[in-house]
Amino acid sequence: MNITEDRCDVLVIGGGPAGATAAALLAQQGRDVVLLEKAHHPRFHIGESLLPANVALFDQLGLRAELDKIGMPKWGVEFVSPNHEHCSFLEFADAMDKSMPYAWQVRRSEMDELLFRHAEKQGARAIEGCRVRDVQFDDDGATVQAELDDGAKRSWRARFVIDASGRDTFLANKFKSKKKNPRHNSSALFGHFTNAQRLPGKLEGNITIFWFAHGWFWFIPLADGTTSVGAVCWPYYLKSRNKPLKDFFADTIAMCPKLAERLKDATLVDDAVHATGNYSYNGTHCSGERYLLLGDAFAFVDPVFSSGVYLAMQSAFEGAKVVAACLDQPAQAKQARKAFERMMTLGPREFSWFIFRVTNPTMREFFMHPQNPWRVQEALLSLLAGDIYGNTPIWGRLRVLKGIYYLISLRNFKRTFKAWMQRRQNIRDLGPLQGETIAVEAK
Repeated sequence: MNITEDRCDVLVIGGGPAGATAAALLAQQGRDVVLLEKAHHPRFHIGESLLPANVALFDQLGLRAELDKIGMPKWGVEFVSPNHEHCSFLEFADAMDKSMPYAWQVRRSEMDELLFRHAEKQGARAIEGCRVRDVQFDDDGATVQAELDDGAKRSWRARFVIDASGRDTFLANKFKSKKKNPRHNSSALFGHFTNAQRLPGKLEGNITIFWFAHGWFWFIPLADGTTSVGAVCWPYYLKSRNKPLKDFFADTIAMCPKLAERLKDATLVDDAVHATGNYSYNGTHCSGERYLLLGDAFAFVDPVFSSGVYLAMQSAFEGAKVVAACLDQPAQAKQARKAFERMMTLGPREFSWFIFRVTNPTMREFFMHPQNPWRVQEALLSLLAGDIYGNTPIWGRLRVLKGIYYLISLRNFKRTFKAWMQRRQNIRDLGPLQGETIAVEAK
């Protein structure tokens, strides 16, 4: 069979936030960009909560007004613990940088399509229903083989390849560079509800985190009136399922009375509940002479702090600079790639320190009884807002916060040791889940 080979400067695998953002930025540079998306927009994705640091990125893309139209304003976070009578509220306006007071909750189907169409408008050749089957690199570039929905074969000769395939991790699988995160092993089940009880007034759009015996829940209000609810739990619990997923999800919600109260009059949309297995991983590297891995194609961590979309889009902005160096200024390419590797590891590493401890009783106390000695609470809020790549001086204060954490943990040694032993038991690998699975927060 003859396959016509096309040519381009950059071929982007994946039309989610990372891929569409990178394609738009590269097209704006005047490059011939091909953007391939295996599905058709709009398509369902989880990962609906954005960070305040996302706002500046949408500003740079010229899309802030569009996000204001489709998004629910999110001014902060509510924490609800089964061990505390009160609820705790943290607002992004109290972070060190007061210029990032809010973000949005969004339907990913709407936001992702908005970014994809924007890439088209900037000049990228965007093709939906086109799955990449193979990439072969050589000294001059790469040959990319793909297949359309109707079975037709396509081939491109590209000077550079960007992998933004999300949890498909196309190049990481090819290079065998994807590694399970040994310190975190979670599963999730989730659905959307109508008529869920929300917070009043300005707080309506806040994300709520509910802790419960087997992990934590997210509660994300969306602008169309629906609410995304998901349980992130340890694999042993999801493995215990012996009934239909919908019934199992209902039983799980019942274990969290404060969440169940907010859902007492709610209806599950389309009776649809989804589940996924372990989704925390990282790659050994995210760049090569003719390729980059963006967002979830390189690493993904537990979504408790809603970092996924922000890290994906930020990697696209930085990645576009690296591509320019590699194609236009080869002498600077090696240094640009080193800086990109450092940037890509920073976000997952800094978020992960808190993620690994979010169910620890000491960390829970930090969120339920926030205090601000030496401005540590402001620094933590800056991290939660995604303010990790700018000039805000948060790192020294975060080190102080970590020191306080360790001191309190030592002071309560028995409690800490018990929690540590329980976590070791919780994160044990039980193998793949059976039944319904889809990718979570794929970019």
